[in-house]
Amino acid sequence: MDAGLFPRFRTEVAPGAVHVPDWLDAAGQRELLRACRGWARPPAGLRTVRTPGGGTMSARQVCLGRHWYPYGYAATAVDGDGAPVKPFPAWLGDLARRAVADTLGTTTPPYDIALINYYDGDARMGMHRDSDERSDAPVVSLSLGDSCVFRFGNAETRTRPWTDVELRSGDLFVFGGPSRLAHHGVPRVHPGTGPTELGLTGRLNVTLRVGGP
Repeated sequence: MDAGLFPRFRTEVAPGAVHVPDWLDAAGQRELLRACRGWARPPAGLRTVRTPGGGTMSARQVCLGRHWYPYGYAATAVDGDGAPVKPFPAWLGDLARRAVADTLGTTTPPYDIALINYYDGDARMGMHRDSDERSDAPVVSLSLGDSCVFRFGNAETRTRPWTDVELRSGDLFVFGGPSRLAHHGVPRVHPGTGPTELGLTGRLNVTLRVGGP
């Protein structure tokens, strides 16, 4: 992916939406990956998400704090094994609030929800909005493993205009304010592009949110 050939810079993709390359260093990525592997184990572990129409999402998911299902939150894995959702750790909330301060220069309520999506080389994520939370606090997204095309659109429609951003392992993407309800998705993952020393096949996306009252 020519990681050392072309420098990458912090970019405001849209008002309130900021991409910061390499925000997590190698040690931070390893720590987060170790935690994700523990969270992915049952009970309330990694699952295939089924949509109300009978389809399935190609990216598999595990939740912390509150369990997301289409289209709401619950205290248990209602569309999985029914077990209580794993707790949201305080250190992960601290990481989210630091990410918002670094990108948007603002403070937020305590973060309390994580959605962790695992993509293999064939997985995709259609254009959607993160609109099931009652809080308008920014969404914090951290990437591990393989690079992907992250498509960031607008709040009105799933169609253009949008901007395609390459997210690599360690990258941070935060969107809040006027971009909080923008449609976004992952049309493509680039298999085999993650750092070999991380030891991850595929891509993990750790998305942190504030549920609200």
